[in-house]
Amino acid sequence: MQTIRNSATDEDLLRRFIEGDETAFVALMRRYKEPITTYTFRFLGNYDDAVDVAQETFVRLYRFAHTFIGEVKFSTWLYTIASNLARTELKRYRRRFGTSLSAAFSIGDNEAVWDIPDETYRPDEQVDRTRIVQDVQKALMSISPTYREMVVLRDLQQLTYEEIALITNTEMGTVKSRINRGRTQLQDLLRPLYKEVFPFLDE
Repeated sequence: MQTIRNSATDEDLLRRFIEGDETAFVALMRRYKEPITTYTFRFLGNYDDAVDVAQETFVRLYRFAHTFIGEVKFSTWLYTIASNLARTELKRYRRRFGTSLSAAFSIGDNEAVWDIPDETYRPDEQVDRTRIVQDVQKALMSISPTYREMVVLRDLQQLTYEEIALITNTEMGTVKSRINRGRTQLQDLLRPLYKEVFPFLDE
């Protein structure tokens, strides 16, 4: 069994997995499990649905790794799979219940609250942090899914405009426009928290 180094690139790990090294797949899953689950949760607003979509993303990775041809970064390819699955889940929910996940989202629903696993927080800090996470998620679910996905990918996942354009199959100008509109809507909803939540905005 080969040893997986933390410095191994995504593409190296994928190549090793395709060649039969199962540990390379495990390394990729550990590397991307949290980012992909966070993205799907922020977009869908329901933890169980987010986990299901994230798990299916890795199932697709396992089954279709050999189809990766290297025209984009591995991370962009993986986010594209997750994005397509998440949007399909959103459409499925609308067809089934006649409403959107946004309309169904309730900040009082424990299943919709993203638990923060860092136990180094003091209890008062933990409560405050959870409140912020809840407020952000409630605001995200109040804006259009189209804007929400773009804002989550850019401002929370910190992907580039180029990556987002590829992931969502959208023109660059449209990506920037939708991100700006989403930010404006979020700023109105989160005015007291905006600078605290999005301190890294540089545009």
